[in-house]
Amino acid sequence: MKNRPSVGVAVIVIKNGKVLLGKRKGSHGSGYWAFPGGHLEMNESIEECARREVFEETGISIHNIRYATFTNDIFKEEKKHYVTLFVVAEYNGGDLQVNEPDKCEKWDWFIWEKFPENQFLSLKKLLAQGFHILNCYN
Repeated sequence: MKNRPSVGVAVIVIKNGKVLLGKRKGSHGSGYWAFPGGHLEMNESIEECARREVFEETGISIHNIRYATFTNDIFKEEKKHYVTLFVVAEYNGGDLQVNEPDKCEKWDWFIWEKFPENQFLSLKKLLAQGFHILNCYN
């Protein structure tokens, strides 16, 4: 069987005009800030994945999920390749918490134009596309 890219889902959660980022821990992207998200599972919709991953990682619920864009992320040193599907969602409730302390150091809300410098590859590539959350509002 050939090696193939994995599919990741990254969720841009919006609350009061800010978006949620987590500071990653572990071997893949440790110390870098990224949106909540994870692997798309077999037979799972993108929306189901977004809801599941956000809740598992943060304890919050989301709604009004909509498709945004994607990035093609090749991590040469780690020998990993992801196609990351970005969705935008609204915060719906719950208390923000670090539910996977082995994978995430902390969560915080950021203004879009004021992200921390150390950004995970998929976030860097998203911003390089010129993507902005204002484009996701009707």
